[in-house]
Amino acid sequence: MNMTPTSKRFAKPGYVSYVLVLTTSAILTMLMVATYQRATNGQAVQRNVQLRLDYGEKEDTILRSIVSLVPNRAIRSMQSASVTNAATWKLSWQDIFTDALVLANARTSIPSSVATALNIPNLNLGNSGDSTLATPSAIFKAISAETGYVSVGINRNLTGYPGALYTANATTIARDPAYPIISSDKIYNTLAQTWLNSATSNGNGTIAYGLSATTYPNFNLLKYPNINFGYAKPGDPFVGKRNWWAFSLDVAAQDFALTKLPRPGRDFVLSIYEIPSQLAISAASFMELGQYASGDAWQNTTITGGIFAGKSTVDSARLSALSSRSGMTVSADSTIGGQTFASNPFTPGVRETYQMTQADFFPVSLASESGRAAFIPLNRGTDFFDRLAQATESSTLSPTTWNNYTIGALQCDMRLDITQCVSASNKTPTALRFSYMKGGVMQTLTYSLVTPVDTSLPVGYLLACAENGTYNFGTAVVDLAYGKSGSYAYQTAQTGSITFNNARFGDPLVGTVKNGYYRPSFPFEVKTMTSGKICVAIYPQRFANFLIALNADSTAVNNSLVVNVDYTAATGSTLLIKPSIPCTDLDYGLILKECANLTSFTTGFSLVTNLRTYIGEDFNTVQATPPTGYTPASGVYFPPCSLFAPEKRFGVDLEPFSVKVGGQIGSVASDTITTPIRPLDSKTVSGTALASNRIVFNLRPIAHPAELPPINMMNWLIVLEERRKEYVGY
Repeated sequence: MNMTPTSKRFAKPGYVSYVLVLTTSAILTMLMVATYQRATNGQAVQRNVQLRLDYGEKEDTILRSIVSLVPNRAIRSMQSASVTNAATWKLSWQDIFTDALVLANARTSIPSSVATALNIPNLNLGNSGDSTLATPSAIFKAISAETGYVSVGINRNLTGYPGALYTANATTIARDPAYPIISSDKIYNTLAQTWLNSATSNGNGTIAYGLSATTYPNFNLLKYPNINFGYAKPGDPFVGKRNWWAFSLDVAAQDFALTKLPRPGRDFVLSIYEIPSQLAISAASFMELGQYASGDAWQNTTITGGIFAGKSTVDSARLSALSSRSGMTVSADSTIGGQTFASNPFTPGVRETYQMTQADFFPVSLASESGRAAFIPLNRGTDFFDRLAQATESSTLSPTTWNNYTIGALQCDMRLDITQCVSASNKTPTALRFSYMKGGVMQTLTYSLVTPVDTSLPVGYLLACAENGTYNFGTAVVDLAYGKSGSYAYQTAQTGSITFNNARFGDPLVGTVKNGYYRPSFPFEVKTMTSGKICVAIYPQRFANFLIALNADSTAVNNSLVVNVDYTAATGSTLLIKPSIPCTDLDYGLILKECANLTSFTTGFSLVTNLRTYIGEDFNTVQATPPTGYTPASGVYFPPCSLFAPEKRFGVDLEPFSVKVGGQIGSVASDTITTPIRPLDSKTVSGTALASNRIVFNLRPIAHPAELPPINMMNWLIVLEERRKEYVGY
């Protein structure tokens, strides 16, 4: 029998719930949408973070570009024809900020050269922060809702900002908001006194800074900024003047409609510190430190404080601190700040280790280590000695011209020029021209060395007045002559007010109207050395009475002297030539004598010359009374003095056995020289190098404006600082 098997499938009955399916689908869809939105929001946050980082990096590069551009434009604003060339030279703040955008390559996140080097086909850049940035006024703005690009730090105080400078010069007031103006008419006054008097604690006590702005309006005692470049230690007092401008920066502002990125602007203060050279040793050139040219090590040498060099080599030296612009080489047996540097002191980590272990500022530094700071020595080289080397400047944006600001010879209140000589083969001077200040106006006295002012009078007499006139010689002691045409009555060693008439002198020439003459003790003369070299001899101690006899301003005003040879066709002689530098034996020289006691120069004394200078006697060795309100740390005060000459030698008639020098030493040598200068090398009158054991140096920095001489070399420190709400310390 055949049977066919069968199978049955038994299952529980069920159903499909459309509500459940739809609900589940909706939940899953919402979760998917939420996940997508979260991913989208995350991408937006990441985009905004990346944009902020990109904008921040662009702004940092822009800020560094501003630091490099501003000093150049400030210098150009002091140069001739800057008014007419302001647009071409791009001197305005608008031009500076526009060029900073270009220099920083801020318009693209990837430079075109880099994009090309990547060699990626069809490369598309999706950074919405890339922009033409064609409207600088939307990116850079003055602070405190002011109009323009910058807020100026003159003639008003702004809360939380540095103390303001004051100027009454209408030109400076009008142009400072438009251009970076550096001018000598900007000074401190009572407006900045509270800020100047600010003090801070350094952990060891409170350091006071500012001095009376009335007493020290040009340079005051300021606080060194917190930067790595160690011209001084951060927070320490130093002598200077601070020019500043404030602005707000926001690179994202122009493209907000595109990026929708809310980003607050950042406020900055750009400062140009004017710093007179004040370190123990300063030079913008290449310097050899620690050894003389003979190879002998420095000995009998004490150096307090830091040294600045454009570039330096340190051999077997013991220095407190060293700062440089272009690098340094330090021998293994040298110490700086008590530390030896067997390897490169700028190797990453060396500074940080020192500061952590020593809790002190690193004793070596480069200007390039501070990204928003720059140090610029205003070194004019040999032009510093010669006021005739440059043409007169005009049409300058700044009321202070570049030459007058940087050439010491042009800053002197007294001028002595050799204007005539015997012949082309005989260079013996026959005439000198002396200029001085009287009533705030420069006066000129032409002094013939061979022709008397009147017939048969000895050379050296000057005209005082006509018959019956009165001339007041003050305390100056002079010789007098009264008469005319070879007939004179003389009186010697006279002083005070003199009436030149017959009642006093008798009548040496009856029936003729006569004149009165006087012969003061001249503080200069022509003198020939035993070697035959023709020199101008300067006697600083005679100037006070000489100026009194001329009825000139006192030595408080006439406190600086430049001695040059007038080789120009307009005012000099075609027989005279410009002195050579390096100096030669064929050029004139300058002898400095009667110069030990300079206390008659109550504001100090400076001498500038382009002639080889022979120091024939002790110079500035008599103590003076310190200015009111100033107490020297050492308890000893000498009138602040400076000597600027292309070459100095010690001795005139005799070779000195030894030399002792105190104060500061500097050099105007070019920063392009390849052979280093040796600042402590010294020569005798014959040109022989002094033995190292016969030279004693005691060098220290200037620590107070009262110690500044009338003529100084100048440096600029440019610092760009962000002003944060939580920041206190301006």
